[in-house]
Amino acid sequence: MKHLLIVLLFALSVDLHAPAEDLTVLGEIGGKPPKQMMSRYLKSRAYEAFQRRREGYETLKTPEQVAAHQDRMRSAFVEHLGGFPKRTPLNPKVVGRLDGDGYRVEKLIYESQPRHYVTALLYLPDVKPPFPAVLVPCGHSRDGKVSYQHVCILLAKYGIAALCYDPIGQGERYQLLDENGKPRFKSTTEHTLLGAACILLGRNTATYRIWDGIRSLDYLASREDIDAKKIGVTGCSGGGTLTSYLMALDDRVACAAPSCYVTSFQRLMETIGPQDAEQNIHAQIAFGMDHADYLMMRAPKPTLLLASTHDFFDIDGTWDTFRQAKRIYTRLGFAEGVALVETDAKHGYPRLQREAMLRWMRRWLAGIDKAAVEPEIKTLTEGELLCTPLGQTMLLEGARSVIDLNVELNRGLDKQRRQLWESGNREKAVAEVRRIAGIRELEDLPSPKVTRLSTIERKGYRIEKLVLESEPGIHIPALMFKPAKPTGERYLYLHGEGKHVDAQPGGPIEDLVRSGHLVLAIDLRGTGETGPSSQNMWGGDSDDIFLAYLLGKSFVGMLAEDVLVSARFLRGIKHDQTPARVNVVAVGVAGPAALHAAALEPQLFDTLKLTRSLSSWSDLVRNPAAAGHLVNVVHGALLAYDLPDLLRTLPSDKVSLEEPCDLS
Repeated sequence: MKHLLIVLLFALSVDLHAPAEDLTVLGEIGGKPPKQMMSRYLKSRAYEAFQRRREGYETLKTPEQVAAHQDRMRSAFVEHLGGFPKRTPLNPKVVGRLDGDGYRVEKLIYESQPRHYVTALLYLPDVKPPFPAVLVPCGHSRDGKVSYQHVCILLAKYGIAALCYDPIGQGERYQLLDENGKPRFKSTTEHTLLGAACILLGRNTATYRIWDGIRSLDYLASREDIDAKKIGVTGCSGGGTLTSYLMALDDRVACAAPSCYVTSFQRLMETIGPQDAEQNIHAQIAFGMDHADYLMMRAPKPTLLLASTHDFFDIDGTWDTFRQAKRIYTRLGFAEGVALVETDAKHGYPRLQREAMLRWMRRWLAGIDKAAVEPEIKTLTEGELLCTPLGQTMLLEGARSVIDLNVELNRGLDKQRRQLWESGNREKAVAEVRRIAGIRELEDLPSPKVTRLSTIERKGYRIEKLVLESEPGIHIPALMFKPAKPTGERYLYLHGEGKHVDAQPGGPIEDLVRSGHLVLAIDLRGTGETGPSSQNMWGGDSDDIFLAYLLGKSFVGMLAEDVLVSARFLRGIKHDQTPARVNVVAVGVAGPAALHAAALEPQLFDTLKLTRSLSSWSDLVRNPAAAGHLVNVVHGALLAYDLPDLLRTLPSDKVSLEEPCDLS
């Protein structure tokens, strides 16, 4: 018995130390790691778009051409935001007052949409009204409006009112709270989680953020102590983003000063990459709206760029954007209307920037062109500045979140979707899916360039390593599992975490091969060998997802084309006399792409098995906190279809769903 135990332990030790099979297929691609493939592919398309925009910019020579460009950009901007809601009563309430040194503060709650509450602080000068006013949208900070007291108090001390409001996901306006009424996520994470649901509805987190800003301008303009013709906007970082949006879209913004945000998309792409959801407008790189266009859309109204030398928003991009704007302002006869201040600082809103902003606002809003010095400022505590009893608007009775507003919108779209899919015109419905997801017809997709590499021998079958180059820059690593005695059919195996996961001995792929089936396991672009090194809450590389979004591309559409190209290749292999149609197994984030491919080209496929796949986009709208699904959203999809609509186009006996994602 003792000798038998020793033998067993020795055998186990040998197995444990045996070299593992290397299922990696790709080496370097163009001298670069495979993990960079999608980034390089998307950037190459972005550079093409940047060049088109530069060529278009150089044609803007006359005021008429500039005006036409402004109208075109504004229309495209609003269209890709999904439009704005109707104006409804603000129902403003002053819920508290505080006295400061040379100013006073009113604590406010108003409704940008019915029961969608905004908390804000209005700093009023201790001088005779009416006052000029500046709207101060917050940058990304946990405590929202509390962090921007220096800017607001400085303005008020120099005779300019300042309204600072909490954005969604910050301060008193977190939309996703835990059971104790505390924020579940940091602000940028919440913005992007909400953004995934907004994208499906053809909107953006920015749609809600901008509308809050527009309604805040409405509130300022409604007050008798505010001069509605003398309103400015300034904000830093995420507040600089909103300043840029508001100054481009709302003609009431007479003077603007975005801080530590404006650069250029090319330099953003080459440095820190795309940021959270509201800083990425659908297809804006594709239709040519760069940071410079935020300034050009409002030319020749006064605009001051505030920048820091050592900001992570690249300063070279800021200067390039400024130069573009300066040329346009000059052509319009108002070169002095745009300026740039660069401080030797890091990211933030430092004192020298605040003083420059104040002088700019006084010059254009109050007619006073004098240097201004910031005095010592005593700030108030977060508790003193609370507007709600429990510190969060979502704890107010009857409060509605962005989630509630999205669910209501989606409920209204359900009738629109049913009409399309119950009309009996499948061709029209499928054409809408193609258009929205950006999926070409099978006959328009090129055949892949196939490179055969090495072979791995296993008992009863062998594995061939292949690379399918589906289009220039896209290399799909593949493992072809060939049984020694082929008696079955063809299977395309798609695992969202990579082909290697289920390819191990004794795994699900081996079960198929031992049944005589030919199996092609691939890494869809941006997964496995060309995807993130580990799983994350976005389901893929967020920089790549948002860069694709800025180019007007969906990952679902691109991955669906990979499925189609690979399935057609698999069907064409001379293997045996079994039917050539392809069976698909899709696991995790590969599911929605596989479903699109099968629904759009049903003649190519036999069966479809989806495991741990997202089964309904409407579920994600109801629960945007579910992680891992940003990669599988399609802009505006819910205007025409949901995933169950695609499922219903396929024979029920040919589709199986196992362990669908539970988002309840």
